[in-house]
Amino acid sequence: MMQNVHLAPKADEDDLYSGYNDYNPTFDTEDLENDTAFQQAVRTSHGRRPPITAKIPGTSASRPLATGFGSKTVLSSSMGRPMTGAIQDGIARPLTAVHAAGYTKAALRGSVFDPLGQARGPAPPLEMKNEDTPEEKIRQLEKKVNELVEESCIANSCGDLKLALEKAKDAGRKERVLVRQREQIASPENINLDLTYSVLFNLASQYSANEMYAEALNTYQVIVKNKMFSNGGRLKVNMANIYLKQRNYSKAIKFYRMALDQIPSVHKEMRIKIMQNIGVAFVKTGQYTDGIISFEHIMSTSPNLKAGFNLILCYFATGDREQMKKAFQKLITVPLEIDYDDKYISPNDDPHTNLLIEAIKNDQLRQMERERKGMAEKYIMTAAKLIAPAIETSFAIGYDWCVEVVKASHYVELANDLEINKAITYLRQKDFYQAVETLKMFEKKDSRVKSAAATNLSFLYYLENELTQAANYADLAVNSDRYNPSALTNKGNTVFANGDYEKAAEFYKEALRNDSSCTEALYNIGLTYKKLNRIDEALDCFLKLQAILRNSAQVLYQIASLYEIMEDPSQAIEWLMQLISVVPTDSHALSKLGELYDNEGDKSQAFQYYYESYRYFPSNIEVIEWLGAYYIDTQFCEKAIQYFERAALIQPTQVKWQLMVASCYRRSGNYQKALDTYKEIHRKFPENVECLRFLVRLCTDMGLKEVQEYVTKLKRVEKLKEIREQRVKSGRDGSARSRREGSGSGDSGGSAKGERLSAKLRALPGTNEPYESSGNKEIDASYVDPLGPQTERPKTAARKRMDEDEFADEELGEDLLPE
Repeated sequence: MMQNVHLAPKADEDDLYSGYNDYNPTFDTEDLENDTAFQQAVRTSHGRRPPITAKIPGTSASRPLATGFGSKTVLSSSMGRPMTGAIQDGIARPLTAVHAAGYTKAALRGSVFDPLGQARGPAPPLEMKNEDTPEEKIRQLEKKVNELVEESCIANSCGDLKLALEKAKDAGRKERVLVRQREQIASPENINLDLTYSVLFNLASQYSANEMYAEALNTYQVIVKNKMFSNGGRLKVNMANIYLKQRNYSKAIKFYRMALDQIPSVHKEMRIKIMQNIGVAFVKTGQYTDGIISFEHIMSTSPNLKAGFNLILCYFATGDREQMKKAFQKLITVPLEIDYDDKYISPNDDPHTNLLIEAIKNDQLRQMERERKGMAEKYIMTAAKLIAPAIETSFAIGYDWCVEVVKASHYVELANDLEINKAITYLRQKDFYQAVETLKMFEKKDSRVKSAAATNLSFLYYLENELTQAANYADLAVNSDRYNPSALTNKGNTVFANGDYEKAAEFYKEALRNDSSCTEALYNIGLTYKKLNRIDEALDCFLKLQAILRNSAQVLYQIASLYEIMEDPSQAIEWLMQLISVVPTDSHALSKLGELYDNEGDKSQAFQYYYESYRYFPSNIEVIEWLGAYYIDTQFCEKAIQYFERAALIQPTQVKWQLMVASCYRRSGNYQKALDTYKEIHRKFPENVECLRFLVRLCTDMGLKEVQEYVTKLKRVEKLKEIREQRVKSGRDGSARSRREGSGSGDSGGSAKGERLSAKLRALPGTNEPYESSGNKEIDASYVDPLGPQTERPKTAARKRMDEDEFADEELGEDLLPE
């Protein structure tokens, strides 16, 4: 065996891999195409290798090795087949590899091993895509259309409906260009129908969002009539929704039914929603029987709160008592499909469990459950309040039936709320006794219900001005639930009514700490600060309230009032302008604006707002007086007459308005009318000195003979007036003297004198004769015009005074005449 081994010479010991690149020319692969044996091996299974055996014997012991080129030794495999490169029967087997395995002499001479060829440098850049081809242009245009549709949807979600519509229109225009280009270079089958559908659907949705219903319906029609859109018929639901918004209920019902026919029964939830919309449309048209059929089908198939509530409304409209009861029972049995609060209570002290419960206690799922439960309670409470007066002979019996039904359901806590609503219904019917009795039933219930009932009782007694009872029930409400903001507010109100403003402010602050959105407490604490003259703090409270309650008339007025107190009329006017934009018919706000403008010296603006105030409330004496005075200042006395006449109607016992009417007639030159008015005033108020002085003046100017009569009456009235003044003065002097001297140490002579004077004064008013004083006193016939001094009138023709004495034997001095 060793004779076939070729040993390398000693000179070549440094080259371990020498000879690997040397091969016999007989095995050259270039002539394999002409090699008959090789071609036969390729075409048949003649040249296949044998399968690998479980154990291969070592090559060094079992088979000979030959390194010589001319060796004729036959090398056989374990299966008896000749090995590659062996010559058998004169035919050479082809070689499978004639090159080395990557090891060369140069590898040992400092060259770097780089099998991946990284030393060759970076790869050449990719060839630029040719964008001028029609296919590439179509792809770019399709991408742009998709981007526009996405931008339109995003703008709609952000609330920018106008921009969303513009983007949708742009997408529609580009999509039509895209379709034309595809038709030019390809068959119609290659058109992207999904893109066309999305563009048209988005455009119709944006038209509908912008209330362009005609355009939206036209776009939906394009989709629905195109048979290439497989699910286009479902969009008839959207068309029906538009008709419902347009109050075209008959067409809405028609399209809902067409959509219902095209939706398979597997889409159960969608079919239920369409049935519900059909029922609502029937209710809108007053077809309650058809609506009942729709809602009954829903409640028997897949009951929900809205359908149950609408069913109760339909039966209420038809007046069917028994069906109302059955529908209410169906409503309270609708499953909510939510977990109850027990899930969020930790059963043990495991920190991991507590952490998990704390994490899910207010997550989005929990918030959704609370919203659903709140909606169910709202529907049940509203339905009970609606049907309670209708299902029985009286609303109290109806409420009792509803309470019993609710107690038997899983809405047990609503029973107490229904009882409280029963009390509120009594209040609306002005039956305060029954309301109080109903609320008093809750005094022994649990703390939450007790606090609510006590809060209502406190407010009732506060309205009736029974502050002691109001304070007692406010204390009960606070003790039952210290975190009830309404109870704390009521307690603050009772303290405020007693004048303890500082303590009231503390209760309002505590209510705000418990519930920062308690607007009643915030408003009341602002009023409290206003009472305490802490104007800046009051203004802060009302400005915060303005941020919460936009356009609240009470808040706007309080802010304007505070600015007026702070002597900032421009800000006060600005806030009052906001106020009249909210309540343009508030006469008090208009008169306040007129007052502010009047104080600023702007008479024209003041007149405008005073006049508007008079139009809405023509019984405000202050406004009437200002308008009358304004017309007198502007020399339009005739226009002032109507205002003073209205004031005289409102206050018929006040003589000054009738005197002003007569004075307006006199100033306008209508002396006869003025004389008649003064005579009427004298008939109603015979002891009015001012009226008699005007009568004396007018009769003198007009040369009438009644002047003597009025002079005599004027004397008598002035003397009576003097007696009354003396009586009042003597009474004051006597009381002051008695206080100084004491009851037991007074002067007997003085007391007797006082008694005689008192008796004399008591006897005077009973006599019919005028009182004559011991001294001769001249009569004061002067007067003061309530409308101010009269302007100088131009003189006309004057007649010559008569020399005869008009007053018989009575001498009339100049001092008796008015100035």
